[in-house]
Amino acid sequence: MPRLSALAAAVLFLASTPGFAAISDRAIEDAARAVDAQVVEWRRDLHQNPELGNREFRTSQKVAEHLKALGLEVKTGIAHTGVVGILRGGKPGPTIALRADMDALPVTEQVDVPFRSTVTTEYRGEKVGVMHACGHDAHTAILMGAASALVALRKDLPGTILFVFQPAEEGAPEGERGGASMMLEEGIFDLVKPEAAFGLHVFSTLNAGVIGYRSGPMMAASDRFRIVVRGRQTHGARPWGGVDPIVVSSQIVLGLQTIVGRQIDISQYPAVVSVGAIKGGIRNNIIPDEVEMIGTFRTFDPEVRRQIIERMTRTAQDIAHSAGATATVEIADDNNPVVVNDPRLTSRMLPSLARVGRGGQVKEIPYVTGAEDFAFFGQKVPALFFFVGSTPDGVEAAQAPSNHSPQFYLDEGSLPVGLRAMTGVAVDYLQGTKR
Repeated sequence: MPRLSALAAAVLFLASTPGFAAISDRAIEDAARAVDAQVVEWRRDLHQNPELGNREFRTSQKVAEHLKALGLEVKTGIAHTGVVGILRGGKPGPTIALRADMDALPVTEQVDVPFRSTVTTEYRGEKVGVMHACGHDAHTAILMGAASALVALRKDLPGTILFVFQPAEEGAPEGERGGASMMLEEGIFDLVKPEAAFGLHVFSTLNAGVIGYRSGPMMAASDRFRIVVRGRQTHGARPWGGVDPIVVSSQIVLGLQTIVGRQIDISQYPAVVSVGAIKGGIRNNIIPDEVEMIGTFRTFDPEVRRQIIERMTRTAQDIAHSAGATATVEIADDNNPVVVNDPRLTSRMLPSLARVGRGGQVKEIPYVTGAEDFAFFGQKVPALFFFVGSTPDGVEAAQAPSNHSPQFYLDEGSLPVGLRAMTGVAVDYLQGTKR
């Protein structure tokens, strides 16, 4: 056997040494650039054809066909419409999970783009539009692109990647279950057990090219509530002949705002209580028997959550009782926990994110009172969830239409940033590189 030259021996030694970057930054960039245009095409197609949670039939089929075409091991029908793909690298190494959510929202789009959604459906008994108003179309397209890029790097990739395409992040339809918790219950981490999980979210309060992160607790726990106020029906001309649940409900809405404003210590963690919908009555001159309110509250601490539930119940019931009505308070049992970024993992991956942010624009952000069921993955393994700015340069991000708005607009310049961020953290983690 011929002797190796000193240079060749050194290269072989480095290639077998932890921390050696067999896959270079240039290789990552070339693999990402090769699918940039396709990511935009996928995102526009998904945007024009949005589907609500647990109904992502077309979306999941498109994802599964792509992953199969890449030669991955693919499983479908997880948590109704979820899809996972497994990429086994050409070298031994650790296992990680990369996640994207696929569902849209019951929102009628008001953005004038050629690929705007005109899809409609029935939601809570009403005809509504369907829109990717939170950017999940971008998340799905980015992860599809990352799968393509990482397959192109497969020969030198050490380890295994579990691609998770998740349904129902915005919540399952009433009477159903879904989302991250259900995917975990149905065993996606039993297929291959990751030692870390990564996810991203496009975010309107950051400009395109900026990446936002926070170590430790980052996104709030969220709970859904339902309050039903029962009065006594009467004619609108004789309100004294009954008990008006509409007036009582109005008083309860105002009373709920005093919980965070006057009863909870928010000096350490923020909290929010919001009523999102009120339904009661059908005619202008009939005071109805009952009114239903639904809403959400957000917390970062279990004790604060307990206090809010206690105070919401007391506030609603006592205000109703004072008027001769009754109120029942129901807290849904499908709450999302706090999204917590593992501090060590966050610190380790910051250089990877900094290489991608435009001009190194990676910034620590305040607590986010929005919620994400990615939190369930973080309860199983160390996790990192980060934001990719989606508002165009020149527009004040703080004033841009927010995620969930019918006017939410995604600057497609965020797509290559998200693609490179997801691909980069995957490669860097698997290689154990410190750049």
